[in-house]
Amino acid sequence: MAARLLLQSDWPQVLRKVEGEVWVACKIPGKPTLYGSLKCQGVGSDGLLEVTASEGFVVNEVKKKSILISCPEENVTSKFLAPYTTFSRIHEKSITCLDISSGGGLGVSTSTDGTMKIWQTTNGETRRILEGHIYDVNCCKFFPSGLVVLSGGMDSQVKIWSAEDASCPVTLKGHKGGILDVAIVERGRNVVSSSRDGTARLWDCGKSACLGVVADCGSPINGIALDVADSSVELGSPEDTPSNREIGTEGKLLLLAREDKKLQGVSLHSRQPVILFSGSDAFNCCAFLSSVHILAGAQDGNIYQLDMRNTQTPVQVTHRSGAPVLSLMPFKEGYIASQGDGSCFIIQQDLDHVIELTEPDSDPVYKVATSEKLIYTCCRDGIVRKYLLSNL
Repeated sequence: MAARLLLQSDWPQVLRKVEGEVWVACKIPGKPTLYGSLKCQGVGSDGLLEVTASEGFVVNEVKKKSILISCPEENVTSKFLAPYTTFSRIHEKSITCLDISSGGGLGVSTSTDGTMKIWQTTNGETRRILEGHIYDVNCCKFFPSGLVVLSGGMDSQVKIWSAEDASCPVTLKGHKGGILDVAIVERGRNVVSSSRDGTARLWDCGKSACLGVVADCGSPINGIALDVADSSVELGSPEDTPSNREIGTEGKLLLLAREDKKLQGVSLHSRQPVILFSGSDAFNCCAFLSSVHILAGAQDGNIYQLDMRNTQTPVQVTHRSGAPVLSLMPFKEGYIASQGDGSCFIIQQDLDHVIELTEPDSDPVYKVATSEKLIYTCCRDGIVRKYLLSNL
């Protein structure tokens, strides 16, 4: 665990005040935390805030929505990015999942207020309310077309919706426990779901039928990820001839983030187990970094980076806090992660600093979605935050 910089969550608002002052800290493993402050000295001729740091910290750069801070003694630097805008009226309670359409114009989100909504990403205005699940909806995802939405709920049902008129032409039944995650195969003739019942299933959307149980591991599957595996990864051959209703399953690896502390990889086409890695705690989420490198986030805050060709030893284990890792997604030459302590950050290979997406104050950030130069997050505080990367 490396040293980590922390900054008061409402820093942009406070520093804009006359002589506004916020706290900054450097958390150092095995040592006392180093505390300091940033103070606004006024506004420069360029319209940007002039900010100075107390002893032990340096303000390297200030922009309208970001600030770059370092702690030279610990050789750590972080850039803190404030939201470009926020939407607080989409839902009344915690927002548990969100996704953005391929065109970037629409968002879909689920909430503990019992609703699932489609909204405009420009202003957060609700366009459609998707009603039909019983109990909570846990996950939602746009199909590549941007016109159709896939969802899974605690009612053990997977549903497919029209984003245009909110109708639900397809309901997929077969799981015996709540749906925890979903994935779409290529353009969406087939989809995959994972459940508290310990199974992952492949579905034919056109006939509303289950094409098979891809994995049955006896432990809740909290998250899944699906992508093409490198040709050097042995995916095996099907024991039985696959249905001609299976479209685009060849060459795909399905990752399963399991409650029993295991990360599993299964060939979607052959149903053969490919990898099995044991972690330190329950896995909540997983993602592909490339066709050979994968990520998995655990309940104890560990983020594992693995090479599929040899999962005996992780390539890297990142541990920034003991809060649960709630979402992971690839981003440029790195990834975005969110955790249960309100932290959401970007790690990129070509940057010597971490980018922290600020404002949630100890409220878990449940999910992250991207659209070109925009990043969207959803949080327990019921707010969707929209970050503009050109503000960096």
